[in-house]
Amino acid sequence: MSEQNKNEIELVRNFDLNLIDKEFITNPFPTCRALRNHSPLHQNADGSLFLTRYDDVMTAYRHPAMSSDKKVAFKEKFGESPLYTHHTTSLIFNDPPYHTVVRKLLSSGFTPRKLRSMEPLIEKIVDGLLDRLSDLRTFDLVSEYAMALPTEIISFMLGIPEEHRHLLRQYSLNILGALDPVVSQKALDAGNTSVSDFGEMLEDIIDHRRKKTAASSDGEILMSLIVGEVEGRKLTTQELIQNCIFLLNAGHETTTSLVANSMHMLFQAPDQLNRLIAHPELIDTAIEESLRSQSPLQIGNRVTTADIELGGKKLPAGTYLHLSIAGANRDPKEFPEPDRTDIARKPNRHVAFAMGHHVCLGATLARMEGQIAIGKLVRRFPKILSSGPAVSMGLARFRGFNSMPVSIY
Repeated sequence: MSEQNKNEIELVRNFDLNLIDKEFITNPFPTCRALRNHSPLHQNADGSLFLTRYDDVMTAYRHPAMSSDKKVAFKEKFGESPLYTHHTTSLIFNDPPYHTVVRKLLSSGFTPRKLRSMEPLIEKIVDGLLDRLSDLRTFDLVSEYAMALPTEIISFMLGIPEEHRHLLRQYSLNILGALDPVVSQKALDAGNTSVSDFGEMLEDIIDHRRKKTAASSDGEILMSLIVGEVEGRKLTTQELIQNCIFLLNAGHETTTSLVANSMHMLFQAPDQLNRLIAHPELIDTAIEESLRSQSPLQIGNRVTTADIELGGKKLPAGTYLHLSIAGANRDPKEFPEPDRTDIARKPNRHVAFAMGHHVCLGATLARMEGQIAIGKLVRRFPKILSSGPAVSMGLARFRGFNSMPVSIY
């Protein structure tokens, strides 16, 4: 037995998703590889399974006997709290028919026509950010660039006033951070406070929009949710608030991470950064490679609603599954040389945006933001360099950075 196999077997023997450490959070890929090789449907101490093979993750996303409803699991985790209300009311952790109603209402803001109309706004925001950064020699890529674009976009979509926008990322980090497998009481308190504070802000904005009669493109998505109706069903104020918080998290933090993760990938593979600078037409596939290798969402979840067979195992109804997007996106059976960055990789059927009826509603918008933000950045500053260690967000379920110092010449 090779030394690598011995090390991987030892890693697998000691692995429990509910006991992960900083090393796994910083670099989960060696552990995912070991699990994929030796325990692809790995059972945690609580009976849940951690799936790391591409085919198994795809099956779990698409199988009809899978549920995204987390009311039971979240009641145990959060108790009666703002976090529980949020995560059991928003789109992502619900099944049809409620999921169908909310998705139909939200989808009115993500039509091809609406997205085409967003492109000039995205380009204008990015150009303005780059103009401001051109006078600097060093800056933090996260706070001064990656975070600024989605903040403006999601604020435009929801009609969030400028004076509140500086609060959005911390709200998002606190709420999303509470979804990690291991969460401290301090993190739970921060998440609950953020849901409450952001909810109060949104309630005021919703009340103002209901009274506003003049048409405006600013806050159009929010207005669609307020007045929208599906088969006679309209959203309550509580449902409006919680789904707007969901939109913040889905459209803000993950896009910030997409931009930052893309540059981190390119800094780690300077030959590919130079390749992109020389061949800007590769920006579309470069963003897909970032989504594959550094997916902002690292872990999804499902619960079986019937006895099924998955990956050669029979699973009873009620089995809780953790879907490792990080593991699936580096499965060598689907992606040759998965740990090598190739910005022209084709095909690239990654699962960064999930699959099935929960596939990410904003995937096209996120891709557009990433392509414009990274494409324009490396064209404007072809000598951009990492100038210090990037600081990870420190979350297991979501991959991104709190800071990333860079220099331009």
